Amino acid sequence: MTRTMAARSHNGSNKRAADENDALIGQRLRARRLEKKVSQAELGTELGVSFQQIQKYEKGLNRIGASRLVEIAEALDTTVDYFIGELDTGRAHESKLGEFMATRDGVAIAEAMMKIPHDKKRKIVIDLARRLAEVCAENP
Repeated sequence: MTRTMAARSHNGSNKRAADENDALIGQRLRARRLEKKVSQAELGTELGVSFQQIQKYEKGLNRIGASRLVEIAEALDTTVDYFIGELDTGRAHESKLGEFMATRDGVAIAEAMMKIPHDKKRKIVIDLARRLAEVCAENP
């Protein structure tokens, strides 16, 4: 049996094709990259790949090999476990909150809130955001 044939299951689908685990790893990659304020181009240069390849990794379109994942973890100052830990639970960024926190806006809001040292002042910002959300819901 050829290597290509071995990679295909009995129904003809490619076992090596990206799957939901690859999408979860991609979400974690994007979240960590944004947290570290690294662009796709910068990470790609560090790894010797194009920014388009980083996009594909983040969208879960391309699988990330083990050695590449180690390189990514080192480049983003984390561990491989950050990317693959608890994949079986699917608890990466599958919630709306997790998806939002994996965006530039999510990271920016979290960082700004962490810089506000007083609970009462943070609560004012939270109340403002909630009220704004109510107004937006009333008047889309």
